[in-house]
Amino acid sequence: MTVYFIGAGPGAADLITVRGQRILNRAQVCLYAGSLVPAELLDCCPDDARRVDTADLTLDEIVAELIAAHADGHDVARLCSGDPALFSAVAEQSRRLDAAGVPYEIVPGVPAYAAAAATLGRELTVPTIGQTVILTRAQARSTPMPPGEDLAVLGRSRATLVLHLAVARTRQLAATLAEHYGADCPVAVVANASRADEVVLRGVLADIADQVEAAGVRRTAVIIVGAVLGADSFPDSYLYSPRRDRTAKRPGGEAD
Repeated sequence: MTVYFIGAGPGAADLITVRGQRILNRAQVCLYAGSLVPAELLDCCPDDARRVDTADLTLDEIVAELIAAHADGHDVARLCSGDPALFSAVAEQSRRLDAAGVPYEIVPGVPAYAAAAATLGRELTVPTIGQTVILTRAQARSTPMPPGEDLAVLGRSRATLVLHLAVARTRQLAATLAEHYGADCPVAVVANASRADEVVLRGVLADIADQVEAAGVRRTAVIIVGAVLGADSFPDSYLYSPRRDRTAKRPGGEAD
């Protein structure tokens, strides 16, 4: 039997992948974070499936549930909000499953930052404006950031910055980033991206904290900072340019 770490998407139940939903349809055990995963997804489970809300469980208790279900001969759906590749705690869970000899598979999902960008109607990689996206978080009462990954360092790149788990510290973060991006740099905050209660705030680093506080946004939000949010005068991508030689071949034989 297998444990499936499934990206449940950013919030809307229909943003789970087809593969993820098919596994959920047959899994006899489903572990989910009740505060983050839409309740509608649980309706995809078999009627007699065991559903375990992990919101109040420790890591060891969660892994014990996974191992026990495997021992009972059940496939297990472990729903992760967004995509398992980002801030999902899959690394420490899979490490314990490796030690216990329990097989697992990771099924990707739609990340929150992608849903936020879609809501904003913006591409995060705009020709000549921004071609690099940094995904990071802010440190408060959490695991320390590795050396060299604090915002004072990352901000020097002036790349498009996507902050998770950071909205409670918007005022401090905006002040730090303004030193590198400028106080007039465009910024957007999207809370509960893709959900019915979605909140969208647009501004600049100088005023975004006031907006966040006035709206009462305190969690489940993504902050996006960068010139791409305000870009309107930029050249078309070379990808579709009539100047591009479409007969040229890559080393592998494909057209460049």
